[in-house]
Amino acid sequence: MKVLDLQCAQHHVFEGWFGSEDDYQSQLTRGLLNCPMCGDASVTKKLSAPRLNLNATESSDNATPTLPSLQDVANLEPAQLQAALLKMVRHVVANTEDVGNSFPEEARKMHYGEAEQRNIRGHATLEETEELMDEGIAVMPLPLPNALKEPLQ
Repeated sequence: MKVLDLQCAQHHVFEGWFGSEDDYQSQLTRGLLNCPMCGDASVTKKLSAPRLNLNATESSDNATPTLPSLQDVANLEPAQLQAALLKMVRHVVANTEDVGNSFPEEARKMHYGEAEQRNIRGHATLEETEELMDEGIAVMPLPLPNALKEPLQ
């Protein structure tokens, strides 16, 4: 397995794993490569020493992400901060139910005991978010890049 450092036109840096250089070129030519942060399809390979992943081990999808403390965030390089953000967002997406535009109603139902408590995410306007907070319902706006709203390979 060949691991390459890739970059989009917005300067987001990310890894791509490919079976070979031909596999990378084929996916690039067919427009299958997109930035996981912004969805940009203008992807280029960065200069780096390629890393071969010869002894890949499976990781647990249920593992809690290890994120830097708030004190350490100020010392992170932009690429490290981006990686930590992606890891956190992937964890949220993997461990929540997307209720779409019915988020305010579902949050209220759970708060008032009309629905089972569960981790949800969805869409709410600024006004709806403020109303939920005024009712004592804990919500946290988390803008997700479109590329992270779908299952990740």
